[in-house]
Amino acid sequence: MSKLYNLSPASVWNYFESVCQIPRPSKHEEKIVAFLIGFANTNHLSYKIDSFGNLLICKPATSGMEDRPAVVLQSHLDMVCEKNSGTTHDFMTDSIRPYIDGEWVTAEGTTLGADCGIGIAAQMAILTANNIKHGPIECLFTLDEETGLSGAKALDSGFFSGKTLVNLDSEDEGELFIGCAGGIDTVASIPFEVVDAPSGYFPVRISVSGFQGGHSGDDINKNRGNAIKVLNRFLWQTLRKYEIHIAGFQGGNLRNAIAREAFAEILVPMSRKEQITIDFNIYRSVIESEMLLNEPQMSLSLESCDFPAQVMDTISQTRLINAIYACPHGVLTMSTRMPGLVETSTNLASVKILSGNIIEITTSQRSDLESGKMDAAYMVEAVFTMIGAQVTRGDGYPGWTPNPESVLLKITKESYVRLFNVEPVVRSIHAGLECGLFLEKFPDLDMISFGPTLRGVHSPDERINIQTVDKFWRLLIDLLENYK
Repeated sequence: MSKLYNLSPASVWNYFESVCQIPRPSKHEEKIVAFLIGFANTNHLSYKIDSFGNLLICKPATSGMEDRPAVVLQSHLDMVCEKNSGTTHDFMTDSIRPYIDGEWVTAEGTTLGADCGIGIAAQMAILTANNIKHGPIECLFTLDEETGLSGAKALDSGFFSGKTLVNLDSEDEGELFIGCAGGIDTVASIPFEVVDAPSGYFPVRISVSGFQGGHSGDDINKNRGNAIKVLNRFLWQTLRKYEIHIAGFQGGNLRNAIAREAFAEILVPMSRKEQITIDFNIYRSVIESEMLLNEPQMSLSLESCDFPAQVMDTISQTRLINAIYACPHGVLTMSTRMPGLVETSTNLASVKILSGNIIEITTSQRSDLESGKMDAAYMVEAVFTMIGAQVTRGDGYPGWTPNPESVLLKITKESYVRLFNVEPVVRSIHAGLECGLFLEKFPDLDMISFGPTLRGVHSPDERINIQTVDKFWRLLIDLLENYK
C-alpha cells in the first residue's frame, strides 16, 4: 500500500493513485479513456469523444455562477514509459507502483507518470467536488502528447466551447508559463552490411548507465551526460588506436528523453586484450572527472561477453562512429528576449539497430523561433547526410508565443499573491506544450500553464513534491472561483 491516501489534498492523491493503476503508454490510452468514461457515467457528467479519440468531460456551473465564462482544464492521458535496467515491468499491462519518499512521491524502478497524471487527478477532483464555486468547466484529455502531440494536432475544431484554457502540464510550482518552444524530430536511417566475425579477436561489452537522463526540453541545460555520446567517444578514441569491430550498439529510448544508458559489443585484437582495459580505465577516470558532480550515480564498465557470429562492416561502423561524434547535442543558443531561457537545443535521443540491418538514430530539436528550430534540424540532417543516411523529419509542432497582457495571467497572478503572499515567476518554457497547437484551431484562446513541482521527468527518477501539490490545488480552486 502506497499510503498516498494520507496526503493532502486527499481527493487529488486518491485519484492520482487510481490513475497509476491503469497502463497508459503513448498510443495505447484506451484503458485510461475507458476508465474516465466510467468515471463520467458514475458521476452523471456529460462527455464526448472527437474523431481522434480525445475526451471532453463537462461539468455545469455551480448555482449563481452560470453567467461566468467556461474554463477549459487540459492535460494529456499518456505517460513516458522508462524503467531502470533490471526492473521487470510491462507498461502495457502493469500498474505503476508509487510510494512516499520523504517530501516526494516516486515510483519503484519506473517513471511515475505524474507527467501528466497529476493533472488528470486534479481534473477528476474538480469534476467531483461539491464545495467549490465555479463557472462551467470543460475538462479536456488529449492523447499521445509524449510522442508527437498527436491528439492536440488532430483535435476537432469546435470540440470545446471555452475561450480560456488552463494547461496542467507544467512542473515548477511558483511559476506561471505563458509560452513554450516549438519542436521537431529528425531521424537518420543508416544501412549497413554484416560480415562474419573474424578470428583472433576478443569480445567485450561496454556499458554506460546510471545517468540521470531527464526531459529533453526542461533538463537540456543542466549539463547532464548523454550516455550515447559518452559511449561513442570511447569507441571513436579506440578506433584511432587499433582495429575494432562493432557487433552491437544501442542507447537511449524515447525522443524526448536524454539518453541514460548505452551499450556496445565489440571485438578487439587478442594482442590488445589487456590494452583496452587500461584504455577504458583511463577513459572512465576522465569522464568521472568531467561529470561526477552532475552524474553521481553513473557507471561505466567493460567486461568480456559471448563471441558474436557477425559484425558490422568496417566502412559503416567508421561512418557511424564519426557521425555520432559530430552530431550536436545540448543547448545551441540562449534567448536574448527572455534571459535565462534556452532558445534552441537538440537532443541525441537514441541509437537502435533494427531488423534488415538498419541503424536508426533519433534526435529532437526545440526552439522558441521557428527559424531556429529548423536551423537545428538542418544541422543534424547535414551531419548524417554526409555519411549517406536517409534523413526524415516529423511534422513538428509550433511554439506558443507569450502574451504578457493576458487577462487570465492577471487573474492567476492575483490569486497566487492572495494565497501565498509572494509574486509568482512568469516565464516561457523550453519544453513543448500543446498550447501552440490549440491556438492554431482556437485563435481566440487565452491560456496559461501551471502545476506542482516535478523532478526527473521522463526518467525512472521522476518524482513529485508533496507540498507543492497542495499549493497547485489551492491555486486552481481560487482561480476557478474568481475568474470572470
